[in-house]
Amino acid sequence: MFGHAPTVTSSAPGRVNLIGEHTDYNGGFVLPAAIPLETRVELAPAPGRRVRVWSAQFANQPAVTYELGGETRANDWADYVRGMTWSLASAGALGGFDARIESHVPVGSGLSSSAALEIALGRALRIAFALPLDDIALAVAARRAETDFVGAPVGIMDQMACSLASTSAALLIDTRTLAHSPVPLPANSALIVIDSGVSHSHAGGEYRTRRDECARAAAALGVSELRDVDVRDLDRINRLPEPLNRRARHVVTENARVHATVAALTSDDLATAGRLFLQSHASMRDDFEVSVPPVDALVECATRARGVYGARLTGGGFGGAIVALADRQHAAEAASATLRAFNVTKGGSARLIIPETASS
Repeated sequence: MFGHAPTVTSSAPGRVNLIGEHTDYNGGFVLPAAIPLETRVELAPAPGRRVRVWSAQFANQPAVTYELGGETRANDWADYVRGMTWSLASAGALGGFDARIESHVPVGSGLSSSAALEIALGRALRIAFALPLDDIALAVAARRAETDFVGAPVGIMDQMACSLASTSAALLIDTRTLAHSPVPLPANSALIVIDSGVSHSHAGGEYRTRRDECARAAAALGVSELRDVDVRDLDRINRLPEPLNRRARHVVTENARVHATVAALTSDDLATAGRLFLQSHASMRDDFEVSVPPVDALVECATRARGVYGARLTGGGFGGAIVALADRQHAAEAASATLRAFNVTKGGSARLIIPETASS
């Protein structure tokens, strides 16, 4: 494409969040896992400070070109690239480069396609220019790119998950301290991830509104973040004005559900974990108001499938994907049954992400 071979190839996975939604920017706890869909970057240093990047997802468009140090937002896919070079400038000397990007993480599905791009590119730049960054520092730089350059007010979960998580275990993250530990998934369990077909965007106004409401609720409770209150404070929380009471109630109860889910998975109690998934979805729908009717219907279809313990909206909301916890033996059958029920009976346009072998 650019007349020479790449010298660095790197990748990063998308992620699915099992539970712990809208808690990360409140200093709370999250439980994501990597998915077996990746973004891949092929990169080679180039003379000078010129950057040329091309994406297979926009194959009909020419390569994007810009100069290091002159990054400006253009409101296109390459903003995530510009944001990363802008953010990484303080980590060491970057030079010009050519890069080809190809992603299999679906965009707008709540599975962190943007963070996967940021981390994959960051890994390639770390190797190519010997940047002294560990995986946590890379995640922090990627989050800065998305919040301060792209303008999406996200928490740290997506970048931490894409940088550190695996497909064989969930990753419990304390988003205040960035402490993290793996939580193995029971051998008899499986995750089902289905894209609802309703696209979402973190840069949208509703996501920002929810973040502002959480900050106002924390201020009204006299704390710096909602992480600093818990279920023992629900009486005070419930006395807050609408809708701040419900926003805070979701965050506080969701933090508790993260810990309860870790305990359930650790003890192979899939029935309890499934109930927690359903409670989380109800809280996102009613208290945090980030679900939409098609997603609610998809969750309902999943919970009726044989072998499914529970399901919930995953990601920031206003569309995107759902995640279901299922018995491994029946996961493929349950995924197919869910798609049939939603797409045929309810006229939806959902598609299966995991397990990839299940028939739609």
